[in-house]
Amino acid sequence: MDSAGSATVRRGGRPLLFVLSGNMLLDAIEVSLVLVALPAIGADLGLGPWGVQWLMSGFALGFAVSLTLGPRLVALWGLRRVYLIAMLVFAAASLVGGLSTNMAVLVGSRVVKGACAALTAPAGLALIGETFPSGPRQRRAVSVYSMFGASGFSLGLVLSGLLVADTWRWTFLFPVPVALALLVAGRRLIPDVEGAPPPKSGLALLRNGPLMRAVAGAGILNGVYIGLLLVVTFTLSGGMGWRAWQVALALLPACLPLVLSLPFAGRLVQRFGTSRPIALGALLAFAAGPLALARSGGGSYAGDVLPSLLLVGASFVVAFAALNMRATQSVAADLRRAAVPVYQTGVQIGSVVMLPLVAALLDAPGGARPALLAVSVLGAIGVAVAATGLRTRSGEAGA
Repeated sequence: MDSAGSATVRRGGRPLLFVLSGNMLLDAIEVSLVLVALPAIGADLGLGPWGVQWLMSGFALGFAVSLTLGPRLVALWGLRRVYLIAMLVFAAASLVGGLSTNMAVLVGSRVVKGACAALTAPAGLALIGETFPSGPRQRRAVSVYSMFGASGFSLGLVLSGLLVADTWRWTFLFPVPVALALLVAGRRLIPDVEGAPPPKSGLALLRNGPLMRAVAGAGILNGVYIGLLLVVTFTLSGGMGWRAWQVALALLPACLPLVLSLPFAGRLVQRFGTSRPIALGALLAFAAGPLALARSGGGSYAGDVLPSLLLVGASFVVAFAALNMRATQSVAADLRRAAVPVYQTGVQIGSVVMLPLVAALLDAPGGARPALLAVSVLGAIGVAVAATGLRTRSGEAGA
């Protein structure tokens, strides 16, 4: 970004932050809206967990595959044009999905929306890193950005519980006005600057230990989280016969603690660095799996399901913002635009891997237990990855 573009970004810092955070909000809404609707969609279309999970993993797959394309398109067309086109296509794909009765079209619309989100999302952390100077201001900005994502997930759960009561199609149509609102705001606030060609920095990024640990840690944390929520969703809706609005409320303990705590996440990182919160988060996420496995089949939400949801929610409380900050602070400024897509690809791969695996195991003999075992194994891997960060503490004051 040239000096004139940087000056434009800095002058619109706070409004721009809320537009970028709006993308995080929309992405999170997309995930939780469809999550709660999966049992209803499956019942309507005659599909089990394996069939309907593609509506979630399709979004994650489109996001992951298209992330590296974003910087190249920005270099060719400029950030503002890419953002506006992506938001317009996102709104159109949401409309097509909401009006379709074909599963292939539904999944295709989700893949397209994931790809569109991948064109806009990397601008978030990268522009925050360039707009707000390192230190408290940048940590506060990342906390706001992260809080929108957490709030969006919670909001999406509540909305889905209400929308599915009428028809699950509203869960596809609801994002249309949100995307159009971001399109209008982005047209006014996104700076009209050309992006620099993405640096050839693949080896440099792969050799960056803190960044690679953040990539792996975020992907594993997301995989454990979304895998556990998928199991709980089908357990409550199928095994216990709960309605969509009841499932939505039941899942809130896994995400509301993050919403409430994120305003203080910057202080947590400032005091303890990133390695220890990330390690604690990995440990809590791991504990959620074996606990759910030990309590599976009991038939009680309060005694068998809620404790694991609280644990996995606590894991995000301590680790989510720390992982985001590690990703932005572990590389030099000139590599940040290349590093952010790598980090966000890692986050999405967690969903791409775990959703089909967990759904396949839910369809197999044994019900939820094999799926919970897979979640537990992934959580254990996350603990091992986080432990390596505790042994490498160089630059820990800010990262």
